[in-house]
Order: sequence, then C-alpha cells, then structure tokens
Amino acid sequence: MTSRQPINTTQLPKLTQTHNDTRSRNGNSDMTTLQITDDLDLLLAILPPRIRTSLEQVNRSTELIEVIMDLGRLPEARFGQGEAYLSETEVTADDLQMVIDQIGDFGTDNRAGIERTLHRISAIRNRKGKIIGLTCRVGRAVYGTIEIINDIVMSDRSILLLGRPGVGKTTLLREAARVRGDQRRVVIVDTSNEIAGDGDIPHPAIGRSRRMQVVETALQHEVMIEAVENHMPQVIIIDEIGREEEAIAARTIAERGVQLIGTAHGNS
Repeated sequence: MTSRQPINTTQLPKLTQTHNDTRSRNGNSDMTTLQITDDLDLLLAILPPRIRTSLEQVNRSTELIEVIMDLGRLPEARFGQGEAYLSETEVTADDLQMVIDQIGDFGTDNRAGIERTLHRISAIRNRKGKIIGLTCRVGRAVYGTIEIINDIVMSDRSILLLGRPGVGKTTLLREAARVRGDQRRVVIVDTSNEIAGDGDIPHPAIGRSRRMQVVETALQHEVMIEAVENHMPQVIIIDEIGREEEAIAARTIAERGVQLIGTAHGNS
C-alpha cells in the first residue's frame, strides 16, 4: 500500500507513568496534559493477599508494568525501571487458581482480562495444558498521547505503527480510535480485547468507536474484511498485524478507500 506510513514508536517520547503528566513538547511553551487511567485497584484485587499487600507497601503503582507469578518461584513485580520480589513464599497452584477464578476465560492466544478494564493476564501452560504461570500486565488509557502524531492520524491516510513489545503501540492505537471516532465511523478489530478491554462492553477509552471481537487469532483477517463489508466503517483499527493473510486483508481494506490504522512488531 503506497499510502501506508510506517511510524517507529521506539522514537516516541516515553510516557511518565503518573496520573496527571504535563510535559513540554518540542522544547517550547506548548504544553500537553496527559491524563492516565489505569483501574489498578481492580487488578490488585485479584492477586493473592500477600502479593497485593507487598505491592501496596512498595508504593510504586504508577511505575508498575506487570506482576509475574510462576509456579514454584517467588512472585515478582516489574516496573518501568527495575524489578522487585513481592514475597518470600513461592507461588503455589492455589495462588494461580485464585487469580484464574476471578478473570475472564482464556482465548486460544492464552490471554484473558478483567471485564471493562484494559488489564491483560497471559498464561503459561505445561505440556498437559495446565496453567503454571501468569503475567498480569497493567493496562492504562493515556488520554492526550495521540498529540504526538495527531496530524498524521487525522490525514485520512493509512498508518502502520512499528515498535518492540511494550513501547506503547496499543496505547497510541486506542487514542487514535477515540479521536477518530468523534469525526468518522470507526470499527476496531480487537483480537485479544487489548484495545477496548475484556467483556462485551468496551472500555470508555475508545470513545464512540465500535469494537468487533475475534473468536480465534487465526481468524483476524476474516473479521477485518467482515468489518468493512458489514458495518461501513470509514476507519478500521487493528492491533498486531503479523501474518500474511492479515497483510493482504489490510491492503484490501486500503484499496477500498477505508483508512487503516494498525500496529506490528518491528524496529523500523
């Protein structure tokens, strides 16, 4: 697609994880206020009490990226800078089951969530399919971050956001959905419910945009085409384009005059 513009998200300013972050852009007096919503209490509530208490004592909630729980190992918190053990007691099968019982069902991609939040819980299974590890990742809606590329997003041209895992591609995508939804008919193809959150009711962070869920990751390309054919969008938003079928579907969408804003893993 000649109209698609790759954007390297590794070159974007890294967001400071605070609830109200005011920063200067381009070194001048033009200030952009970033409002961050994380619903962190809902994620902490599903954790075993000793892990939750330890996190509260550490008091670095605005920096928290994810909590790691692997069977037979010490629970661990990963922050924007640094890591910390959360207990002197190893994670047990009961600890893992406590979390599993309080979240949604795992999909074929081994991802689940907490209804109406942006948090993501990913599972590691053994050879028999039993869950032996969990990665509980904090999901945050960052309002205002789209200002970095607002002129490109509003240009009606298709865009591909490239970057390593964890640099903020989905955060930008979510904001693009909210901003474009005010002026265009926007449909989000949400394969892992990471853009609009778990459950049937999407997170308010996507604004007026509509969301289509995907039953299986392998069917993502079919849902992309279905969205165009059935719901007359002017903008399609898709996270993690990684297969040949999805690239072909993206080209088909662009050729039909629909703006496509997507992400893919990469460095340039």
